[in-house]
Amino acid sequence: MSTDCLTWIPRKSCKVSYMKNAVIGNNKQKANLIVLGAVPSVPSASFHVIRRNHLDPKSLFMFLSLSAKENGLLSPDLKFIEACLRCLRTVFISPVTPEDLLYTDATVISHLMALLSRSRYTQEYICQIFSHCCKGPDHQTILFNHGAVQNIAHLLVSSSYKVRMQALKCFSVLAFENPQVSMTLVNVSVDGELLPQIFVKMLQRDKPIEMQLTSAKCLTSMCRAGAIRTDDSCIVLKTLPCLVRMCSKERLLEERVEGAETLAYLIETDVELQRIASITDHLIVMLADYFKYPSSVSAITDIKRLDHDLKHAHELRQAAFKLYASLGANDEDIRKKIIETENMMDRIVNGLSESSIKVRLAAVRCLHSLSRSVQQLRTSFQDHAVWKPLMKVLQNAPNEILIVASSTLCNLLLEFSPSKEPILESGAIELLCSLTQSENLALRVNGIWALMNMAFQAEQKIKSDILRGLSTEQLFQLLSDSDVNVLMKTLGLLRNLLSTRPHIDHIMSTHGKQIMQAVTLILEGEHNIEVKEQTLCILANIADGTTAKELIMTNDDILQKIKYYMSHSNAKLQLAAMFCISNLIWNEEEGSQERQDKLRDMGIVDILHKLSQSSDPNLCDKAKTALQQYLA
Repeated sequence: MSTDCLTWIPRKSCKVSYMKNAVIGNNKQKANLIVLGAVPSVPSASFHVIRRNHLDPKSLFMFLSLSAKENGLLSPDLKFIEACLRCLRTVFISPVTPEDLLYTDATVISHLMALLSRSRYTQEYICQIFSHCCKGPDHQTILFNHGAVQNIAHLLVSSSYKVRMQALKCFSVLAFENPQVSMTLVNVSVDGELLPQIFVKMLQRDKPIEMQLTSAKCLTSMCRAGAIRTDDSCIVLKTLPCLVRMCSKERLLEERVEGAETLAYLIETDVELQRIASITDHLIVMLADYFKYPSSVSAITDIKRLDHDLKHAHELRQAAFKLYASLGANDEDIRKKIIETENMMDRIVNGLSESSIKVRLAAVRCLHSLSRSVQQLRTSFQDHAVWKPLMKVLQNAPNEILIVASSTLCNLLLEFSPSKEPILESGAIELLCSLTQSENLALRVNGIWALMNMAFQAEQKIKSDILRGLSTEQLFQLLSDSDVNVLMKTLGLLRNLLSTRPHIDHIMSTHGKQIMQAVTLILEGEHNIEVKEQTLCILANIADGTTAKELIMTNDDILQKIKYYMSHSNAKLQLAAMFCISNLIWNEEEGSQERQDKLRDMGIVDILHKLSQSSDPNLCDKAKTALQQYLA
């Protein structure tokens, strides 16, 4: 036998051990064995040989795919099929195998679905392949369209624990963030029992922990997808308590991590579930133990154990931060309890500089959740100078961290936050202006949002620095952004910049032409009511300026638009337009008579008389007040 290629293949009658000995330790020989078609010609034991050696996953899958269409998976020999599937499972649970590989040949999925009923081994192996290779909505859709729900559902009541478990794992990945699958699952019954009822039975205390956790994940995904109500007893009385149990010291590290992360996902958007979880089994205090592992690195002499323990220490901290973030998302009392947990703020600050990106991201999420508290912004956040590590994170981080960190910065820049001033002094304007130019939508929104908060009741210098940092060109770019959130926040920024009369006059003296042009374009464009209202409020602010109001009075196009919106069918737009008129005609200001006369000639007074009879009390009062300016 040559060492360069496999020149001779034993006949079927030869022992498989001969072939096994020929390929041991020689990957090239193994590959040649497949290429030359030897594997289909030998008994199923040959798959055991391949399975135990390190073959290129793509090559092996190409062979198995071919086998599926020719004689492998369609063989009448059940043992041969099982061996083939066992080999295929080994390939796909390997971390080096791309999951997409399973979907390169559409016929393979169909073959696998057809084989599910052949034996408990085919059921176990195929479900395991599906659960490992189902990553994201595209894979979920393919499996769903091939009848995965209907074909796998009855396996949940199999006599084999391994089959039940693999079927359960399949549903946990199929339903994750997938409303279509979740809505289907909730109505499927097996032996007269609906799947949610089966899942609830599987998370009872007498069942194996693996089964409890996976069942809880299925119910969690269905709940988050809207297939099960958040106040349903199977969630409140079964799923949530089960997941809290998984966070206790008695559980294995892996179980504590998975339990906390699943619970964080379950309660993330529901206030009542957050409150229930916070008072269940002292969860908030229980999670503090996640940061105490390993207790002593120096005491661990086994390198493998040290690597294992450090890995789990990262995972535990990440899971705890995630769950704290969900718990404190909405309730002020819960946030207070979290922050009062021993050394919590120090742990978060330390988490922001962790080597693990996942831990850093989870720590920032936790900080963002807690930053929604006015009280904590004024106390704990200030005491620990949280803005310093946060600004450091913003200097150099992947987008997923930047998005959450910049959201947190928005809160730290609110008017009542003591962190606002030091953040400004640390060069935040330049950083935020650069974020507004990002291709990532969330970063653009957060960048302009933070600038909007920064500009609120700010000094003129800060406002000028913001305008200088943005540039007129970038401001126009943001005002023409296709995303309404970017547009609304940019208008909010303009509104905050154009407040306080001296500031209005100063800004309009340098940027008036461009701002008026932008206002005109928005009022003429196809925008929603909120955008138009915000734009009219900006005009009302400009009309409050001493010299700036002349930019409106000398612009007949803008005046006609204000008149149009005074008679609009939407009361919000009418009221915003009325503010513009009131500021223009206020008779205590210089030149008010000329402005009143011009607006009277335009028919504004007639509209005011009509509005003074409006059934809307706000419009009616505002119109009467404006008319009094003409009578004074």
